[in-house]
Amino acid sequence: MALMWNRTVEWDAEDWRRSAACRNTAPDLFFPIGTTGPALEQIEAAKRVCRACPAQEPCLDFALATNQESGVWGGTSEEERRKLRKAWLAARRRAS
Repeated sequence: MALMWNRTVEWDAEDWRRSAACRNTAPDLFFPIGTTGPALEQIEAAKRVCRACPAQEPCLDFALATNQESGVWGGTSEEERRKLRKAWLAARRRAS
């Protein structure tokens, strides 16, 4: 996956969000409280929804570009997105 986005990207919210599998799922599923115990099961359940979603990639792009720090976005946990974002920022610094 190439992380080539920036904060000036224009998303057509009616496009990828309209086809998102989470659209008809309780939002609470994607925002577990904590990262241990029952929250791990909830995170995995949210990721299962994401894996079947046609909008997974643009959702992740949006989450990374807008620095969504909470919840499951594009099939990634908060920690996974932090690592992806750090890698993207490091690559960007090296390219400068």
